[in-house]
Amino acid sequence: MAEPEMDTLIDQVADLILDAKRMVVFTGAGVSTESGIPDFRSPGGIWDRYDPEDFTYQKFISDPEGRRKRWQMFQEGYLITEAKPNPAHYAIAELDRLGRLDCVITQNIDYLHQQAGVPDDKVFELHGNKQWVVCLSCGQRYPLTQIKARLDQGEEIPDCEACRGILKPDIVFFGESLPREVLLEATSRAYKCDLFIVIGSTLVVYPAAYMPEYAVGRGAKLVIINLSPTPMDRQATVVIRAKAGEAMSGVVKRVTEKIGG
Repeated sequence: MAEPEMDTLIDQVADLILDAKRMVVFTGAGVSTESGIPDFRSPGGIWDRYDPEDFTYQKFISDPEGRRKRWQMFQEGYLITEAKPNPAHYAIAELDRLGRLDCVITQNIDYLHQQAGVPDDKVFELHGNKQWVVCLSCGQRYPLTQIKARLDQGEEIPDCEACRGILKPDIVFFGESLPREVLLEATSRAYKCDLFIVIGSTLVVYPAAYMPEYAVGRGAKLVIINLSPTPMDRQATVVIRAKAGEAMSGVVKRVTEKIGG
């Protein structure tokens, strides 16, 4: 059987958005890559060049050499990027402007949803935010750019200026729990929504990938926009195999047309 044409699928998603009372958008690496941010797991990505075993949370806090390697990776430019929001980010922000968005739950750490215009209190970053470094002892927070400047001046393992505690980028490392409050609120939003739209995620990284399962389990309709198959495709009302920016730009255009009558 032939796949429905893109226009038909986009029209179906627009109708679902207009019918929804509480819509949650869930984004993964496929949204960030369209801003030029490399996917960790793809060929040529971060883990082709570094051994993930060197970057566990336990190794970072217990082994100065582990911290040195991690900071070296950051000093070489990882996390400090000039990436800008792309059409997918702007389309999601437009849905918020139109009053259609409950929140964004994201696996991404790049802050691009907020830069595109989604309010901070509507973005739940399950894996942290690359803009900040936090002291594990006293909780003091520093902009990553400030710590990068110290690395550029020759420091190999920067520590907290306030208490000399261990500094860590405010992102989730291997073996580290997701931020509790963020996870709880994201879970609550997933349970309460009636439409859950996955954009640019293969839904294989847990516990983040539980979010659409929670939503569907409570009766929400599911839309998946991703270039490759996901484990939840069969449970989706609509599946679109396309780039995030292309699909979401089309969806928002159609929503706007339908609102205008």
